[in-house]
Parts: sequence; structure tokens; C-alpha cells
Amino acid sequence: MKLLRYALAIVALAVTTLDSHGQEPVALVDIKTIDPTIVVALRYASPNNITGRALYPPGTRALVRPEVAQRLAGAQTFLRRYQYQLKIWDAYRPPTVQFQLWQAIHNDDYVADPRAGAGSLHSWGIAVDVTLTDTWNNPVTMPSDFDDLTPAAMWRYGGTDLVVRNHLRLLQFTMAQAGFYGLRIEWWHFTIEDLQKYLPARVAKRATQVLGSSWQGKL
Repeated sequence: MKLLRYALAIVALAVTTLDSHGQEPVALVDIKTIDPTIVVALRYASPNNITGRALYPPGTRALVRPEVAQRLAGAQTFLRRYQYQLKIWDAYRPPTVQFQLWQAIHNDDYVADPRAGAGSLHSWGIAVDVTLTDTWNNPVTMPSDFDDLTPAAMWRYGGTDLVVRNHLRLLQFTMAQAGFYGLRIEWWHFTIEDLQKYLPARVAKRATQVLGSSWQGKL
């Protein structure tokens, strides 16, 4: 019965994506079923987000395309060698939730208009918002909190705290090695690097131009 309920949930999500983008249904997987050691704390499942209210129903799982989940598992394996681990703040985001965010923020520098282009890459199951914790799931210091719409959230850290800088470098290096691009204005946002495979040609080029931040330094 549990398997049936899970299968129905996946189908419902695929239909939502199909209705919103006119694409073939997308098979999504629960990140925890691929690697149960990855920490999941969806910020839009609680009021602890920029809107001040929960946008996801209780029990929402962190869903992504299978290829994304496998790469996250690879990143987690690497991080655990250094006594760190991934924490997922957001994964697949239904277009209905994206529309609520757009209404709340209405700033396309930070929130994609769900009616334009590809909308949010979260709604295609190819983007995640992540941070680090230590092995015991304690938070580590990072440049800013989630959904911080200030220069503190930039990909290139402008502060002087060496601990924060090293944490961010570790996250960036790990995600780049696992096959993800970052986003210039959000240090926590990562998209699978071969995203053209998952988007219609009419929007893939524009989405690629927006992305492209990747690790170029040394660990």
C-alpha cells in the first residue's frame, strides 16, 4: 500500500509538470530513497521562509529527477570524507508554489516568473537548494541564510570570515565535481550541468545563459 501511495504521488507530480510546461511526464524520485544519509529540511514546508508561511503540505518529500539524485549521492559520499554532509532546502517545486513565490517577491532577479520561458528550473526537477551540516547534522556557518535577497547571497563570497569562505568553497567544489552549475546571486542554488537534455530547445539556451557559475579554484 505504501508503494502504491508513493507511485500515485509521483504520477500526480508528473501531471503537474506536464500541465504547466506541455512536456512529457517526468519521473521523479525521493532523494532519501537514493541516499538516506542526505539531510532534508524543506524550507517551504514550514513558515521559516521568505513568505512567512508554509507553501508545501506536511510530509512533502524532496523529489528530483533520478540523474540529479544520483549526483547528489555522489556529492554526499565526497563530503562525508571531510565530516560534512548535504542538507536539502528545496528540490522539485510545483509551478503552483512557484506562482505563490512570484506573487510574494515579484522580482525576476531572484524568482522566476512561472509564466515566462522555462519558469523555475526547480519545476523541471533539475535544480536543488542545498547547504552543509556537520556529521551530526549541526548547521555550519555559511555566507547567508536561505532566500537572502542581498549581496551576502552572491556566489562569490565578499566577506572576510575564513571559516565561511572555506565552507562555501567546499560546497562549490563538491557540487561542481558532482556535475552541477551554481547561480551567481544564490550560493545555495545548483542545477544539473547538462540541463539542455531536460528542457525544450526554445528555453534551454536562455536557461544556460543565466547559469554557468562553476568552481574554478582549488580546495
